[in-house]
Amino acid sequence: MPSPPRSPSPTARSVGGAPSPQRRPQPPRRVPRPPARPVRSVRPPRRPRWAMRAVTTLSVVVLASAGIGHAVVSSLDAGITRVDAFKDMKNRPVAGHGMNVLLVGTDGRDEISEQDRRTYRLGGQPCHCTDTMMIVHIAEDRDRASVVSLPRDSYAEMPAHVDQNSGRRHGPHPVKLNAAYAEGGPQLTIRTVENMTHVKIDHYLEVDFTSFMKTVDVLGGVTVCTPTPLKDRYTGLDLAPGTHTLKGGQALQYVRARHLDGASDLGRMKRQQRFLAALIEKATSSGVLLNPMRFRDVTRAVLGSVRADAGFGTDELLDLGRAMRTFSPSSSEFATVPVGQMNYQVKGIGSTLKWDQTRAAGLFQALRDDKPLTEDRPRRAPAAVPVEVAPDQIRVQVENGSGTAGLAKRLDAALAATGFATTHQPTTAPVRVAHTVISYDPRWDRSARSLAAALPGSELRAVPGQGPLLRVTAGPGLKDVKKVRFEDPAQPEQSAVRGNEVVCSETA
Repeated sequence: MPSPPRSPSPTARSVGGAPSPQRRPQPPRRVPRPPARPVRSVRPPRRPRWAMRAVTTLSVVVLASAGIGHAVVSSLDAGITRVDAFKDMKNRPVAGHGMNVLLVGTDGRDEISEQDRRTYRLGGQPCHCTDTMMIVHIAEDRDRASVVSLPRDSYAEMPAHVDQNSGRRHGPHPVKLNAAYAEGGPQLTIRTVENMTHVKIDHYLEVDFTSFMKTVDVLGGVTVCTPTPLKDRYTGLDLAPGTHTLKGGQALQYVRARHLDGASDLGRMKRQQRFLAALIEKATSSGVLLNPMRFRDVTRAVLGSVRADAGFGTDELLDLGRAMRTFSPSSSEFATVPVGQMNYQVKGIGSTLKWDQTRAAGLFQALRDDKPLTEDRPRRAPAAVPVEVAPDQIRVQVENGSGTAGLAKRLDAALAATGFATTHQPTTAPVRVAHTVISYDPRWDRSARSLAAALPGSELRAVPGQGPLLRVTAGPGLKDVKKVRFEDPAQPEQSAVRGNEVVCSETA
């Protein structure tokens, strides 16, 4: 299968014999054929956590391989730990179209070496709990995967159950969503999610730290980009602005970090979704899906310590792999359940996230109806470059240092159309420049980096004391102004995004 095309570059605004007659023909012999096996609705084995998130879509993508034999997949199936996740479940939602997998990420640090636990700051006792959860919907025609993140602090109404730890029977009561696993394991988690979403879960997959790290390493690392420094003293993550290729341990830090900004778990979910999109891109563009041996190695890493329901077996893996041969980053889409109240206080529980019931109902109805979450946008919507400061908060004075008449005026208009707060009074620079220069006061370095993202190839020049106004001296090589976007990390994702929209662009 050829590698899928990369996402288009960000939007640019231009500035510059019949039978023998003696013998009677005999009818051809018919060789009896075995009855066709009915096509099953299946789901890929994936594993999410933080790892889950990443490994979550990876499993879907990895199984898109065309040439994997039954014997190989059977050997992989034999290594999966099984859990009876649907035992005696009653009054479940009506099944919709397509297939829904509940992916749960668990701790599992007890399986990691002591050295790695120190290096990646995984100290403490394993909690055997979950803090990441998502629904992965595979379209009935297998041409799309929709991933919906469920915040672990979501306000939830837990159904009546018997506590797996104390043996006590509890009636329905309010909790944070991640408490369902602690009190009743996979089965109670599925029941709680189904009650909240009215989406019938077809399969259950559970992954941990170890599988996530191994999967990323087998792929040779995954590329992520960040417009801002990412430093978290709890996980040890320390990334400068720019593009980075993360190996297993560092990738785990990236998807676990919750103390980078005021967004906590919501910001982390955004990074997880972007990592997952990058993971899909790496799997689909690196030849993994065309190489049976690499496919086997990656899938072994994914399934190394996964737990899955008993119905997710060899036939399901094979059917899904055959069906998803054309899967690519643009075939994936990501969303977070819409949040209506960020700090919903519940007595005895504390602060929770309360869903926006109207918008959440629409999201889950789309899953039940097997409809794309991003169907309201063009299939190949161009990606914008992420920046750390909103363009409308950046004041810009444009100067013409190229000698080309009208360049400053056109650049001022293009920057304003992209969202920057230009002065609308372009001038002529006192000196010519060989290339575009952005002069800025070091105290406004974040604004300068955000402006530079819109002007690829420009030079950043610090001018202490210049103040908040940034100056752009346009050089002769200036051609485009790239579209940029600012996302408030403290706010939940407002709409679904496609995988090709959030992976690193060539100019990011």
